[in-house]
Amino acid sequence: MPADSLSEPWRSFLLDLDDELKGPTEVHCFGGFVVAEHHGLVRPTADIDIIAATGAADLKTLAALAGKGSALAKQHQVYLDIVTVATVPENYEQRLIDIFPEMFDNLTLKAFERHDLVLAKLTRNGDRDREDVRRLAAGPGLDASILKKRYEKELRFQVSNPGRDDLTLALWIEMINEVKARRK
Repeated sequence: MPADSLSEPWRSFLLDLDDELKGPTEVHCFGGFVVAEHHGLVRPTADIDIIAATGAADLKTLAALAGKGSALAKQHQVYLDIVTVATVPENYEQRLIDIFPEMFDNLTLKAFERHDLVLAKLTRNGDRDREDVRRLAAGPGLDASILKKRYEKELRFQVSNPGRDDLTLALWIEMINEVKARRK
């Protein structure tokens, strides 16, 4: 995706955050921001869900600079949401995608790969999560067999209610297959 495709207010917000950082900082993001800005699917959101950060700024520093209630958040009406509790695939770091790599001097945004993004939404299973899965299923690259294998190998052992999440995954796979069938 070209660097100039980042929409406002995200572009200005992240450029201002980049200016505030004292050195190279990598953030791992997922959620609605990734669905909308990386995958190009229409989906309003006011935050970027961040699960990890490495480099010059840690999560606490990022929250102070750009979290809810920060000066940058007040200025741009969007913010970083530091996610402290999330169930994500065990090896998601190996599949992170560098988004907007040419845009920033200090900030590196790494987004969850499409299957990991879906699995990170599984245990919550809210209306918005299911709609995001439908949107992702309508585009290229979401493979139900990869999703199932990754869930079984990297996520299922972490969840608190495997029976419920097994059922949710089965329903989501059915939904994905229906969306893909309608596309043909």
